[in-house]
Amino acid sequence: MPMARKIDEIDMKILKLLAENARYTYKELAEKLGTTRQRVSRRMDKLEKSGVVIKYTLIPDLNKLNHVHVILGLTLRPTVDLDEVVEQLKSIDYVKIIEKTLGSHSLIIHLVGPNDMALTEKMIRSIAKEIHGIDKMDITFVTEICKFEVI
Repeated sequence: MPMARKIDEIDMKILKLLAENARYTYKELAEKLGTTRQRVSRRMDKLEKSGVVIKYTLIPDLNKLNHVHVILGLTLRPTVDLDEVVEQLKSIDYVKIIEKTLGSHSLIIHLVGPNDMALTEKMIRSIAKEIHGIDKMDITFVTEICKFEVI
């Protein structure tokens, strides 16, 4: 298990810059922060080893890829093992994000697939059929991501 590490102001600045553009090099980050590439490298190593940085990724424009983005809010019965459901969902290729939640839903899951309503309906029905213990499922089609920030 990664050890706990205090995150300071410089770490937060690095994370914010990388959240804006994950392609920044350590040299570019160092220039923006007024420090050295080696310092940035050491800090990034620590952030990765401690588990603060989980993954570097990109956000594609799904409309331009002719894909659909659907968010399902799943409310599970209290007797359902949430971790078992999560493991089951992880094995489904078109499930791209799984979030445990508190509030109206037990889980929020994001699906991505070709922009084909029959196929989208099939994906949603498949989840409804295969995941036992769903009490309620809310379906939302994402038409545009207007802002996406994580920090």
